[in-house]
Amino acid sequence: MQIILTQDVKSLGKKGDLVNVSDGYARNFILPKKLGLEATPKNLNDLKLQKAAEEKRQKEILDEAKALAKEIESITMNMYIKAGEGGRTFGSISTKEIAGTLKEQHGFDIDKKKLQLPEPIKTIGTHTVAVKLHPQVTAELKVKVDEQ
Repeated sequence: MQIILTQDVKSLGKKGDLVNVSDGYARNFILPKKLGLEATPKNLNDLKLQKAAEEKRQKEILDEAKALAKEIESITMNMYIKAGEGGRTFGSISTKEIAGTLKEQHGFDIDKKKLQLPEPIKTIGTHTVAVKLHPQVTAELKVKVDEQ
């Protein structure tokens, strides 16, 4: 019997997959627990429409991420840190501070976890910070650090 899975089932498949299972397994386990639907022409058509809608939604999200990446790459953010003689800094600039300043100066509300900084910024100058907006889209943010 062919079944369309409505939820992920371990060792069988993921949500939306069309799988072949024995009649007893379908009648006694899959259908009563509402883990899947029988693959009738109506249900197959509904599945096709759902997949098309999800694909369209994912494409829109990707396009929005690309547009946001272009905006982020076009700006240079200014931050200040206390420094002593010889350019030695007191403290460092973390992703939390960068995210807060980015929202404050330019209005971009980006989660600090999306900023990819191998280690906090401890030197004066211009640094680039990778911003992972989408699994396929990464922007480069320019952070200019000056003495306070």
